[in-house]
Parts: sequence; structure tokens; C-alpha cells
Amino acid sequence: MSLLPAGREETNEMLRATNYIDLIIPRGSQSLINFVRENATVPVIETGAGICHTYFDKFGDAEKGCEIIFNAKTRRVSVCNALDCLIIHESRLDELPDFAKKLAEEKVLIYADEKSYKKIKNSYPENLLLPADEQSFGTEFLSMKMAVKTVDCIYDAIEHINKYSSKHSEAIISEDRERIEIFRKMVDAAAVYSNASTAFTDGAQFGLGAEIGISTQKLHARGPMALEELTSYKWIVEGNGQVRAK
Repeated sequence: MSLLPAGREETNEMLRATNYIDLIIPRGSQSLINFVRENATVPVIETGAGICHTYFDKFGDAEKGCEIIFNAKTRRVSVCNALDCLIIHESRLDELPDFAKKLAEEKVLIYADEKSYKKIKNSYPENLLLPADEQSFGTEFLSMKMAVKTVDCIYDAIEHINKYSSKHSEAIISEDRERIEIFRKMVDAAAVYSNASTAFTDGAQFGLGAEIGISTQKLHARGPMALEELTSYKWIVEGNGQVRAK
């Protein structure tokens, strides 16, 4: 094992050490991950960035939703599985003040789109509520901050997620099995939840053992990774003079 100096020049040497290193797994900020991806000639598994959404559907259970949203946002805000954006069906905006009341207990700063802002502006602390802008979406906050987006159908929710997601963890809160299946099939992410908190995306919680990272790629490992996910294989072929026919 070797510890390299912290400079980018030394890091660049490591990223190009194709005869000595089989795989690089960057853990850190999005800028670090981007730097590694753009400069490495050694294979890379991207991990780390988690821009996570939870969609509260037209047929969502309000009691479940309140607890799931609160847990996903506030359990540990500095980790990649924390909630960054709540998407809510416009027919369920009346539930939003109750969700927000619980979030206010932890002083969560909310960036709300126009419809959700109007719904909670008279009940949510003024110093914790701001109008959302384009920068509010697609941001991994890693703090007590959260965006809220209102949609009028599940397909708009899915479109928003697939546009802004980092393909880490996404959730739907709904009692409609057909809508849950649509969400599971159409959302592109390493972990897709129904009626559960995205906080469960973790190697130990998935039964993998000590987590090495959470891959947001599609090949070969995706989602939480432990030692088994970093192993490869080789073919052992034993013969006794066999040749292949033309």
C-alpha cells in the first residue's frame, strides 16, 4: 500500500498507471469524480454523487409519506442517499404543509416551486423558505436544504427525475401498484424504492458487508459495492488434445 502526495500532478500519474493499477474508484466531491473520469486511462467506477428524489404520488399514503420524506432528508444530510428534491402531485398539495411542518423541526431550508411556495408560505418559517430556480434542481445539497417540485402526472415526475438525477436512488410513495411498476421501469437509477426511504441505499443495509462505494454506472457493478462486486473471474479450460472443427 502506498500513500501518494495530494497534488493533482501525482494524481494524474496514478490515473495513467495502466500497467500497475486495474481500477480506480474516486470517493469525494463531484469535481474530483469529474477530474478522474476526464483524465484516467485506467478503468474507473464512478461513485459518490447522489441527487435523490422522492415522488409523492396522487395515490400516496400521507402518513407514510410524511415519515419517509422526513427520514430521507434529515437522517444524515451529508451522505449521498439523502433526499434532495421532493416531487409532489398537484392534487396532493394539501398534504405539503404537514410534511413541511415536520421538516421545519430540523430547520430544513426549502426551495419551492411556484405552486408549492403558495401552499406553504403562510405556515412555513419565512427564513427557511425561498422560491426555487433552475439551480435548485439537480443539486446535491449535502445539508439541511431541499427542493420541492409540483407535477400534474407521474410521467412529468419521471421526466423530471431522469433529467436531474445522478442515477443513484429514487423513490415513489404510492398505493397504486400499476403506478409503482411504471415508476420502477421508467426511472433510470441504481436503486429504485417504493414506499421506503432512500436512506437504505448502503452496502451494509443491502447485506453486502463493508461498503466500498455506490456505483452510479451500469457496468458491471451498480449501486452499493463490497469486495465481491470488485472481483472478476477467469476461465479454466482443461483438455486432452481437443481441437475445434472448422
